[in-house]
Formats: sequence, structure tokens, C-alpha cells
Amino acid sequence: MEKPWKCGDCGKGFISPSQLEIHWRSHTGERPFTCSVCGKGFAQLIVLQRHQRVHTGERPFTCSACGKGFTQLSNLWRHQQFHTGERPFTCSVCGKGFTQLSNLWRHQQFHTGERPFTCSVCGKGFTQLPGLLKHKVTHTQERPFKCSDCGRDFKSSRELLVHQRIHTEERPFSCYHCTKTFKRSSHLLEHQRTHTGEKPFSCPQCGKGFSSSSNLQKHQRVHTGERPFTCAVCGKGFTQSSQLQTHQRVHTREKPFTCTVCGKGFTQSSHLQTHQRVHQSCSHAEQKRTFVPLNLH
Repeated sequence: MEKPWKCGDCGKGFISPSQLEIHWRSHTGERPFTCSVCGKGFAQLIVLQRHQRVHTGERPFTCSACGKGFTQLSNLWRHQQFHTGERPFTCSVCGKGFTQLSNLWRHQQFHTGERPFTCSVCGKGFTQLPGLLKHKVTHTQERPFKCSDCGRDFKSSRELLVHQRIHTEERPFSCYHCTKTFKRSSHLLEHQRTHTGEKPFSCPQCGKGFSSSSNLQKHQRVHTGERPFTCAVCGKGFTQSSQLQTHQRVHTREKPFTCTVCGKGFTQSSHLQTHQRVHQSCSHAEQKRTFVPLNLH
């Protein structure tokens, strides 16, 4: 099909001037369609209309199998695959099936090692564009987006929007398996894998699968020996930030986990749970001592 309408910036062709105009906005950043409720801007009217369903609660697309409603037709199609068990997108390397094409593409990058999105400042590569965009803000200290509720500054409008849900308690992303809600779409996507058992992130060293890229990154440190989280007091390194946080309590003597029975403090919740068994066993022993059997003779 002929595409006579060419973009002057990147040369991409389109079949109509209206499509070219929409495409131009990806270069200019123009978002002429604004949500009257939250002020968020969109490049296309149809995307604004879809977004407004977050505020209205409208779910016009209904599953014929279970009656569950969805804000987008694509979400309904994706949901229906859980009824049919269909995984139409198959990896040509290992044969693994996926419900979404985007998940297949992401998975294939672990076979190829491809990182097509590269930071122009430091050269670091990323498998996905959102990862690159999130990384880029680490090179600048500018935080032009301010929260009107608490005054906190953010590097992007998206970060501000996500933060504001702390104040509004809005959770616009709902799981269509268990109705659990989330503040971020990425958290919803990761949660849904607990229902599907999908583990699209595979370790290139040992082949072990993970439901999230962050869990894969943590696992890979087992192979590399990397310990990126270092204690500023003693210099000891850790593979996870949570491990560093727990270790630092050795220096600060902080004991945030307190026993409700005796008031004793602990540096870790697991230590508190172990301690509480002492009270439980004492309670059972006390019950045995105070029990006096009836004299039936």
C-alpha cells in the first residue's frame, strides 16, 4: 500500500495526512487532548477517551464466559485467553508460548542478548524503551514537576502522577483474575504472573525463569558475584538493598520490630517471629500446669 505522506523528521510514510499529524506529535511532544478530571494530556482523542474510563469506572467490553468488564477491547481479548488457555505467540528458540506479542519480544531478547535502546550519555543498553527513559533522568538533577499536596519534586510528569496516587489512594489498575488493584500498571503486570505462572525473564547462565526483571537482576548477582549495595560505615557489600538496610541496624542499633507481649525489640521481622514462639510455648506449658483433672473416684 502506498504511503505518500512522509514525515520530514524521520522519513516514515503514512496513508493519510491525519495519521502523519498524529505521528508528528511523537516528535514535538504535543498533547492537545487533556483530561478534564486530572489534567493529563494525550496525543490522540481515542487515548483520552480510554483514559477517562479510569475516572468514570465504565467497562464497556464484557467477557461472555464470566461476565467481567474491561475498559479496553485489547484487555478483554487478553483475558479471554485465560479461559481458552491459548498462547498464540511462541518463541522459535525454546518453544515457550506467550499470551502477548510484547512478552514474546521481551523474552527473545534474553536469548539474543539484544539491548536496542542505548543511553546517549553513558552508552548503557536497555531491552525496553521505558527502561532507557527511566535511566536517562539519572544524568540530570532537574526536578521540574512539583506535587501540590506535599511539595515533593519529580523528574517527570509520570513520576509525579504515580506519586499523587499516594495522596488520592487511587488504584486504577485492576487484576481481572482476583480484582486486586494497583497504583502502577507494571505492578499489575507482575502480579498477573502469579495467576498465569508466566516467567518471561530467563537467566542466560542457568536458564532459570523469573516473573520480573528485577528478580532476574538479583539472581544474576549469584553468577557475577556483584554486590552493588555497600555499607558506608564498614564497607561490606550486599546483593540487595534490603540486605544492606538490615545490616545497617548493626551499626545504628535500631530495632524496629517489637514484641507486643514483652516489648523486646529486634532488627529483623524473622527474629521477632522466632521470639514470639517462646511466648506461645510458655502459654501452652502454663495451660498444662493449670489443668486439674476431675477426681472421679
